[in-house]
Amino acid sequence: MDKQGQNDIGALIECLEYEPRELKFGTSGRRGDVKDLSQLEVYINALGELRYLKRLNKDEGGIREGDEFYFGYDLRPSSIKFETEHGGRGEIAQAIVQAITDAGLKPVNLGRIPTPAVMCYAIKRGKGSIMVTGSHIPFNRNGYKTNSAKGELMKSDEAPIGLDVERVRNEVYSQAFAESMFNEQGLFKTGHRELPPENRGGESEYIRRYTDFFGGKSLEGLRILVFQHSAVGRDMLVGILEELGAHVIGAGRSGRFIPIDTENVNEALIADITELVVRAEAEAGLVDAVVSTDGDSDRPMLLAVEHERGGPASLRFYGGDLVGMVTAEYIGADAVVVPISSNDGIDRGHLAQMVEPKTRIGSPYVIEGMLKAAENGRRRVCGWEANGGFMLGSDVESDGRVLAALPTRDAVLPILSVLFSAVEGGCAVSELFRRLPARYSRASLLKNFPRENGLKIIDAFSPNDDKVCDVLFNEAGVEFKTNDGKGIEAPEEAKQRMRDSRAALERIFNSELGFGRITALNFTDGLRIYFDNSDVAHVRPSGNANELRIYAVADSQARADTIARFGVAEPDGLLRMLEKTVMCR
Repeated sequence: MDKQGQNDIGALIECLEYEPRELKFGTSGRRGDVKDLSQLEVYINALGELRYLKRLNKDEGGIREGDEFYFGYDLRPSSIKFETEHGGRGEIAQAIVQAITDAGLKPVNLGRIPTPAVMCYAIKRGKGSIMVTGSHIPFNRNGYKTNSAKGELMKSDEAPIGLDVERVRNEVYSQAFAESMFNEQGLFKTGHRELPPENRGGESEYIRRYTDFFGGKSLEGLRILVFQHSAVGRDMLVGILEELGAHVIGAGRSGRFIPIDTENVNEALIADITELVVRAEAEAGLVDAVVSTDGDSDRPMLLAVEHERGGPASLRFYGGDLVGMVTAEYIGADAVVVPISSNDGIDRGHLAQMVEPKTRIGSPYVIEGMLKAAENGRRRVCGWEANGGFMLGSDVESDGRVLAALPTRDAVLPILSVLFSAVEGGCAVSELFRRLPARYSRASLLKNFPRENGLKIIDAFSPNDDKVCDVLFNEAGVEFKTNDGKGIEAPEEAKQRMRDSRAALERIFNSELGFGRITALNFTDGLRIYFDNSDVAHVRPSGNANELRIYAVADSQARADTIARFGVAEPDGLLRMLEKTVMCR
């Protein structure tokens, strides 16, 4: 029997001519290499998630048969087109549309639109949504993120969703190939498909969200350069700023996808943006600040422009932690939720009394913390991550105008809050940040670092007890504590293990590199190391990519930058030394 004959009678799984790679949940959503993102795999996962949402009660964010279901996508080529350079994969949104349809829902195409704009439009109508995006990661990777009718999926949803996905996988794989809509390569047999017509309501409503709330105020007098690159919200950001009175210069627009990671703004990127500022100032006058976002426009990037004694422009980048602090103060937050990786300046300033217990890294954990704060009676709840994505956990009222809660990462609110804080405070953007507690942070990463190796590094130094969050080293010996500060009795063997961990870490984070003695270790998420000279170094594998990150906090920006630079230096930086120490055991 020839191959065609075998296919006519065989099951789909038996006829696939490639080895399927299952999509896994990361910190938020599912991502993978485009070459592995077959339409078949995307369809299976999305349909499983939609079936799960249909089983939930309405107050849990459930959706119902016949509901409209919204989707959007970023500017990555593979989101809506086939990519020959990635094995012919792509048209991910088309697979999402098929899953929505087969789930008994009505797909509504919101088009190229920021991730928070998709959710904002959907939850206002009590509907679910999906955003096709790889966020900040390189264009050879992509993925998507499903939201319930109330917001992001939480970590508690992942296990039951996994069961639904597995049931769908068995159904689809066992279907006769002749009856399947997928071919041997996991693509639709029909080839290219057109998407439903675009509904631009999500875009216009997201713009009005901010122009209405800030409408009684003005940014007149500010000259803002918007670094547009390939951010999906690049034109919307320009429009919002212009409508609020700023003089806006769009620059750096790109026709190819550029992965901008707002947690890893390095000197090369700052140099490129500085060139854009210099050119803009030569043509149109001095610039006060540069703003931008990552690829799906849910994380802000903000740089102040300074001119020392009339000299050329110099740019200073302010990370998400600092931007978050300014934003929280501006909106009058009474509860703030941040992950353990955050700049500890928040514990030293005006917001210290508003800080809730710190969470693991990732928006689902921050959102869970915001929900608990609201349940405990807090009225103005917010949170953010080191990448800058700001989450609004409750409605905020100002001058009779209400900004509705948006419990997902957002870039526009923090950008506007910083700019309006500067205008209303009568100061430069850089001066605004100088008023914060003098703690400085920097994050950097090693790419193409196997995630499993990163997890082995954390395990090698951990106390091997999930209840232990903090390990303290002091004159009394070694103390173990939970996340809420309660002491844990530990055997001498466990204490000795942590003494050994401390000694091994101090050989890497040593005095020659400027580190003091280690006073504490935190294992909330990854490995956070505290030193007696006030330095902090935090090592963590990415939740959804083969990357190993280092977060640094110090008493000066120069020192934080140095720690981050030491961390990712090749071939023998701090992260590589940790890898060699652990992998050679």
